[in-house]
Amino acid sequence: MKVLMLNAFDEIGGAARAASRLQEGVRELGIDSKMLVQFKFGESDEILCNPGLLRKSARRLKGFLGMLPVRMYPNKPENNFSPALLPDNVQAEIAGIDPDIIHLHWMGAGFLQVETLGKLRKPLIWTLHDSWAFTGGCHVPFDCKKYLQSCGACPVLGSSHERDLSRWTWKRKERTWGDLNLTVVAPSRWLADCARSSSLFRDVRIETIPNGLDTETFKVRDKAHSRSLLGLPKDKKIILFGAVRGISDPNKGFHLLTPALQAVAKTSSDALALVFSSFDRNKMPDLGMPVVSLGRIHDDNRLATIYSAADVFVAPSIQEAFCQTAAEAMACGTPVVAFGATGLLDVVEHRISGYLAQPYDIEDLARGIIWVIEDKNRHAALSCRSRLKVETDFVLSKVAQRYSELYQRSLPER
Repeated sequence: MKVLMLNAFDEIGGAARAASRLQEGVRELGIDSKMLVQFKFGESDEILCNPGLLRKSARRLKGFLGMLPVRMYPNKPENNFSPALLPDNVQAEIAGIDPDIIHLHWMGAGFLQVETLGKLRKPLIWTLHDSWAFTGGCHVPFDCKKYLQSCGACPVLGSSHERDLSRWTWKRKERTWGDLNLTVVAPSRWLADCARSSSLFRDVRIETIPNGLDTETFKVRDKAHSRSLLGLPKDKKIILFGAVRGISDPNKGFHLLTPALQAVAKTSSDALALVFSSFDRNKMPDLGMPVVSLGRIHDDNRLATIYSAADVFVAPSIQEAFCQTAAEAMACGTPVVAFGATGLLDVVEHRISGYLAQPYDIEDLARGIIWVIEDKNRHAALSCRSRLKVETDFVLSKVAQRYSELYQRSLPER
């Protein structure tokens, strides 16, 4: 059996990390799996991407031109809307590989045109990493439920017209998705329910399989040693936050975390905020406590050291398909505080492996952080149960086995 995964990137972003890990997991089971990407940053020979400078430049130009219609709308949500307008060469590249199954992941950044999927005459598995597959173009719809019908007057775009870019993109998907030999996989029950209720996927087979982790890399490490490696004080209560574009992306909830940390600082004088993210350090708001910024982290071993150095990881996101960073932190024995909504409901168990605050109550978020860090015995119990949750539900080998079984069921009968 030959499987070809598709993702826009091989390393950048949570979807790329989840897809690359799954790629390694299914290969460990003996499955011939490769991944086709639009932009490659790693060195793996199993990640396919035309390396030519001209091709790279053309792909970047295509991504820029493809977003021009989005920039015409008031909100200009370049990181939260993909119209997938322009032609691509993906069909021809796939034909040269001739896989038995095509496994789709994150299709943004101008990777492929909506209509391309209708030309792929193979069984398709589509793992959702956000809501784009069943909306009129947005990745995170926030409170909007127009994907239940046919989109239009898109609040993400800032549009007041029913026949806008979101309606047109939805109609293109409706024409294309209806003929696909498709199985959808959601990494959380919440996202699966959203997909089932959508107008585009209500008749599609949808399964729930979480993202998987290498629990030999993400494991409990000595806290004092981890802090020493990172140059962090050993006598502080360290509160960790991190995400790609974590400061600038409103969905990651840093605007909610800021006042929560200010409230925590009033009762915990020994608290310190630790942040990993790509952002302008001069734009860091006053958190009421000392802040250590680590910038963007690419190495999983260093990331595991960072999680192990912290007393609590806070994931204040508005919507998460799963929240891989929360699972990574828990694998390292670091309890998680988050809002009790969306995909995090499948990851964090309230008052068992962390704390789920009332959505989107800043005071309760602060209360949860204090509850986790204030009692040593409670913290030790939360830490043990965090690791146990990951070992029970998110081990990569178990997740890869579930996908292997899904691949077998999706193959046409010989």
